[in-house]
Amino acid sequence: MGILFIFIYLFIVFTVIEINASIFVATGLERKVARFQVISMLTGTGFTTGESELIIDHPVRRRLGAFLILFGAFSLAVIISAISKLLEDEFYTMEIGYVAGGLLVLLLILRAPIVQHLMSGKLKSELKENYELADLPISDVLVMDEDDEVREIAIKEDSSLADMTFDDIVDMEDDIILLFIKRGEINIRNKAHETKLEPGDKLVLYGNNPKIEEKFKDA
Repeated sequence: MGILFIFIYLFIVFTVIEINASIFVATGLERKVARFQVISMLTGTGFTTGESELIIDHPVRRRLGAFLILFGAFSLAVIISAISKLLEDEFYTMEIGYVAGGLLVLLLILRAPIVQHLMSGKLKSELKENYELADLPISDVLVMDEDDEVREIAIKEDSSLADMTFDDIVDMEDDIILLFIKRGEINIRNKAHETKLEPGDKLVLYGNNPKIEEKFKDA
């Protein structure tokens, strides 16, 4: 019964992973990224990748992350305790089985397309109502089409774009916005469009990614 208890509890852990991954997906995260980050937080390992900023910079995901970290610590204690009591008879196998079944039903409900759609709308609405723009990640602040992206373009030493201005490179009808120019420790915003580019400059752009690639292929 002790071994059965451990397997059922592990099933609960895996179900919690999938439930939280589904909620992260509803906030706009890709499923493969969501699942990895959920496992990272639950186990306390590997949560040092650049993708972790997608969790920390998002208020709803950050709350779920705190739950996962605490649940992971609790689960480790439960599993260790269960293993140490393998020879004892007092395992609440039936009760934990009911919990596992309930979580499985919840997972199936959350994975349903209509529920994902409703959760996505609800979570985005909550973000707009309860959080300042400065607290939200870029993808939730900007109205982004499928090809939209915030890009950083570096001007190389031999770039043909050196000594040119942003306005010389990009036409007014191009779907590209210059946010600022990073020049060493300085961020140039005032008259950035008229500033002649120098090797080592980094342009922070927002707009259509294929168009950015086309215009700055010689950077």
